[in-house]
Amino acid sequence: MKNNSMLNEFILLGLTNSWELEIFLFVIFFLAYTSIMAGNSLIILMVVLDSHLHSTPMYFLLANLSFLDMTLSTVTVPKMITDLFREKKTISLWGCMAQIFLVHLFGGSEAALLIVMAVDRYVAICKPLHYTTIMNWRILVGSVLLSWFVGFVHTMSQMAFAVTLPFCGPNVIDDVFCDLPLVMTLACTETYILDLLAAADNGLLSLICFLLLLVSYSVILLTVHRHSSGGLSKALSTLSAHITVVTLFFGPLTLIYAWPSSSYALDKFLSVFFSVITPLLNPVIYSLKNQKIKAAMIRMRSRHISSLPVL
Repeated sequence: MKNNSMLNEFILLGLTNSWELEIFLFVIFFLAYTSIMAGNSLIILMVVLDSHLHSTPMYFLLANLSFLDMTLSTVTVPKMITDLFREKKTISLWGCMAQIFLVHLFGGSEAALLIVMAVDRYVAICKPLHYTTIMNWRILVGSVLLSWFVGFVHTMSQMAFAVTLPFCGPNVIDDVFCDLPLVMTLACTETYILDLLAAADNGLLSLICFLLLLVSYSVILLTVHRHSSGGLSKALSTLSAHITVVTLFFGPLTLIYAWPSSSYALDKFLSVFFSVITPLLNPVIYSLKNQKIKAAMIRMRSRHISSLPVL
């Protein structure tokens, strides 16, 4: 790559050039990133420390989802925050490649993990008597490792497109972080075939996973309704958090990759939504919708209060 490239950095245009708006965005992004780390860390901590949660497969998967949300945000948001104070928002060539690698690694792993969580909900609701047998710890650990493997294969396919490109001309990326479609437009070679391959890899993967998840949740609801009309509302209550998280995760991805827009403003909004809003809302959704999470919070608070010395 060094022999084929004359550029050693890219310039990110970011969200705005207005100083007043940059101060406002700094406060918003800083509070959002702090909340992402605190909220997802709290979920992981509760799953690890609370015996009622860490023995349940769903919460083991939820803790892994929270970890992926934290790492995905850490790849992009701190750079977005520091760039708000820089007149020239640069990122090195290999820093850009590392960002592409990590975003697709954690994003692909999270997509696969959401499918595992859908399977877990299907077994729990439709085959409750066999739940602990089917979703045993060997299957759980293997499923999490498989999700990471899927993410690794996906990101390596992206890097195969990226690292072979020569960059010798424009170096301005009109976004808040590096992503393959925009970086490929800067290559000083014909990228039409690579664009199609990247679109197929990203867009179809996002769209197919999203549709499969919606179909799987529909099958669960239809199965519950067929066997017990009264159980439908309970199933909806159980699945509402999962369906909301799936929609928040795959909605922006599908719009970015399956139906790419010519509007850079929309692309930036979707990038921020994917890297900031979705990881921020996930712990909120699960803590508000899940009675066991709320009960674990109460138990943790009670233990903390009872451990305080009496004056």
